[in-house]
Amino acid sequence: MKKVLGFGAALVDMIAQVDDAWIQKVKLQKGGQCSVDYPALKKVLDQIQNPQRVPGGAACNTMVGVAKLGGKASFIAKVGRDELGGLYAKHLAYSGVENFLLQSSTATGTVLSAVTPDAERTMVTFLGASNEVTTSEIRSELFDNVGIVYLEGYRAYSEDCFVKMTSEARKRDVMTALDFGAFGVVNDCRPLFNKLFAGREIDIVIANEDEAKAYTGESEEAALEKIAKLCKIAVVKLGKRGALISKDGVISRIPCGPAKAIDTTGAGDLWASGFLYGILSGWDMERSGKLGSIVSNEVVQVIGAQIPEEGWARIHEEMKHV
Repeated sequence: MKKVLGFGAALVDMIAQVDDAWIQKVKLQKGGQCSVDYPALKKVLDQIQNPQRVPGGAACNTMVGVAKLGGKASFIAKVGRDELGGLYAKHLAYSGVENFLLQSSTATGTVLSAVTPDAERTMVTFLGASNEVTTSEIRSELFDNVGIVYLEGYRAYSEDCFVKMTSEARKRDVMTALDFGAFGVVNDCRPLFNKLFAGREIDIVIANEDEAKAYTGESEEAALEKIAKLCKIAVVKLGKRGALISKDGVISRIPCGPAKAIDTTGAGDLWASGFLYGILSGWDMERSGKLGSIVSNEVVQVIGAQIPEEGWARIHEEMKHV
């Protein structure tokens, strides 16, 4: 099996349980995401006691999932020469993900993920060192034995690097997968996405319902139909209602797992892990989507995006029957 190369932000998640009153107190939009500088992040973190520190970032979470499923994954990003950067490198090594981490004197990127009792996440992001990758650091050897390049939408703010990743993939006939990441990213980076779609640079698009609507102005199947005209495989995730996948004009409806969510952090990232693993294994869309659902069903049962080993054991058992 060829590997997945992930390009994303190297971010350490600071996960905290909060209530709605706390969200209002620090003047955040519940369920939203805002980017801040380090002093602003620290100001918010100072109002939380002992947050759980977990290396993450969307693309990293997806690569970890691919590796844990038994696939091959690698990850390129930049971290600081600090404690959190070291924590990040250890996390990749432990998870079996090939490490292409670059280093910077800027602090490692950090995300506060404030989780309310209804399992909704409100995020405050400091991109830090992860925002400093340059095109010259995207070397050709990164793409050796790669079957899919997985692009985290948030990195589209670094347009030159994003384009370099897609162009290098195209030179080698490597599939490209884009996860929009957030509806705010869709709105901010629409010109770049339009250009990539016009050039047929993206093979797979993965979007949740809000992101799909932000890009197309449509919902569910109508949104899926529009996105499917831009790429080979289109996915619209519908949360508790599962997901829709379109390939070659055929729509597959993928049910959601049965678990009651206590935290949706990483649910979409881990869904992508299962889906991409299935594609690289030569599975059809329905089977690949079902594996995505199995993996995301496990991660919503824990706080944060890290599935414990007993969860992975259950996943591997269920994989036998997919």
